[in-house]
Amino acid sequence: MSYAPHDAYSRLLRGAHEAAATGRVWPAHPRGVIRASWQRSLDAGFDPEARSAPLVYDLSRLDDVRSAHPLHPLLPLLAGTLSGLADHLMIITDGRGRVLWREGGNTILRRADQVGLADGHEWDERVVGTNGIGTALATGRPVHVYSEEHLMRVLHVWSCSAAPITDPDTGRVVGCVDVSDTARTLHPATLALVGAAAKLAESRLALHMHERDERLRRRYEALRARPGVLLSPTGRVISGDPGGRLGERVPLGDPTAPHHDVTTAEPLAERRVVLGDGTVAVLEPFSEGYLLRALPAAAPPALTLSFLGEGLPSISLGDHERPVSLRHAEILALLALHPHGLTAEQLSFHVYGDDGNPVTIRAEIHRLRGQLGKAICAKPYRLACPVEADFLAVRRCLAAKDAAALAGAYKGPLLPRSESPEIRRERDELEAQVRACLLRHGSPEHLWSYAQTFSGRDDYEILERLAALHPTDTRAAAARTRLLL
Repeated sequence: MSYAPHDAYSRLLRGAHEAAATGRVWPAHPRGVIRASWQRSLDAGFDPEARSAPLVYDLSRLDDVRSAHPLHPLLPLLAGTLSGLADHLMIITDGRGRVLWREGGNTILRRADQVGLADGHEWDERVVGTNGIGTALATGRPVHVYSEEHLMRVLHVWSCSAAPITDPDTGRVVGCVDVSDTARTLHPATLALVGAAAKLAESRLALHMHERDERLRRRYEALRARPGVLLSPTGRVISGDPGGRLGERVPLGDPTAPHHDVTTAEPLAERRVVLGDGTVAVLEPFSEGYLLRALPAAAPPALTLSFLGEGLPSISLGDHERPVSLRHAEILALLALHPHGLTAEQLSFHVYGDDGNPVTIRAEIHRLRGQLGKAICAKPYRLACPVEADFLAVRRCLAAKDAAALAGAYKGPLLPRSESPEIRRERDELEAQVRACLLRHGSPEHLWSYAQTFSGRDDYEILERLAALHPTDTRAAAARTRLLL
């Protein structure tokens, strides 16, 4: 890049910088990534007149922090990758932009000390403003910050290229690699080289992760531990979920909770976790990882449908009884009669006939699911819980030709006010079968019970049978009276 474009851009940046520092409208804008960074920094209350990044680590304890950091084993790799930039300052930070390591010549190290480009100092955008490290961490991608693009004035003699490093095990950014210099600008290849170093570090972290996974998998198979889904210490799914139902990772809540090795005599501490689909499972520490075991599913509450007779239809889900509209009763009856489910189009036709509209049925199902929740599934619509229905009980009595049970179960027609074509067909068919079974197999007591229903009250053949009973039988007298009306 020639100096002329740099000079023009520097003049633009100086004007924008003065406006931003004084709260005035910017007369011109820097490039998009820098403009967004300036806005974030100013919104966080950053003062462009600050002189240095803050020291946030106790330097006497920094060695412990470094040795525990996942990038510590990769220092030779990163240094070797960037060795061609020997005249520059190389910095490696943690995921919050706090400097853990740096390398460079004595002259540039002294210049870096003056602005806090040194061990233990923090370079988050919120505390230092726009800079290569902080902006790369904020955006999650490699970025180059040219001198006057820094918000902190004392950094206008610096330029830097930085790239974040993401740990494939946790999915979180764990650090940043940065190359800085007091030159007017860095070579255009610097950003690409820094990005390549970050990608190389991520590849090495992934390799180490797969090696740990394989060790954990082999130990699990060797010990023949009880079945479950094997998880890494960070909740990644290693094996045991062939369908991928859990996704790549199971949230553990507190992944730093202490582990108990499976080979020790100590009882394993277990805790329950809620999975993404709302089910509950047991999380059991195993070696360096975890085993996830499903809890036996609790039986869903039964849905009881009371739709026979002249009274208002009602339903019960578990112990909770509630009234239900005729339209919703029709839908539930049809789903109970078709346990394998119905599409919206089929259900619409059964309820409304040729004038039905699937959109209307979907709206009704939506309202019904608001009352019954997961008791109704979709694609196709079906009942996903145990169902007890008075009309289904009548069907079972008919199949068994049990007249005594039938007389007690049949309370009257199925949803007598319904005009649904399918409900009317089912109602007429059920009525005919009940009547035929009782006339053929029923005792006077059974016939009298049927005569108390809406349809049996004026049934001529049923009343004739009852009228033929002994004259002193009160049922015979009642039947003769009805025959005379």
